[in-house]
Amino acid sequence: MKTIKYTILFTMLTSIGFAQNKNAKANFEVDGVCMMCKKRIEKACLKVKGVKSAVWNVETHNLNLIFDERKVDITTIKSKVAQVGHDSKGFKATDEAYNDLHPCCKYRDEQIKADHKSN
Repeated sequence: MKTIKYTILFTMLTSIGFAQNKNAKANFEVDGVCMMCKKRIEKACLKVKGVKSAVWNVETHNLNLIFDERKVDITTIKSKVAQVGHDSKGFKATDEAYNDLHPCCKYRDEQIKADHKSN
């Protein structure tokens, strides 16, 4: 009986390990306005262990990721992006992190957003 319980437990644990994808894809919106923002957002993501690819689109504000779910999750990645000053759904950068951004990158300022759209 004890052997059966251990076998079931072992089977469950190994199936959970195989359920995670080493090349998972995710896409979510991150606030920003320029190429400096792009560089900062992508660099923050790529510094996270398990992130293989990070591409942020200046026009759409979409961040496309490829990452290893066995090493990192979306929550951790969004947190790292917020730490460098960029908001995403569920994660807002601290005022300190946002204020450290270059004046050109102040995406919360409507005038700066408008200036970038006209370029």
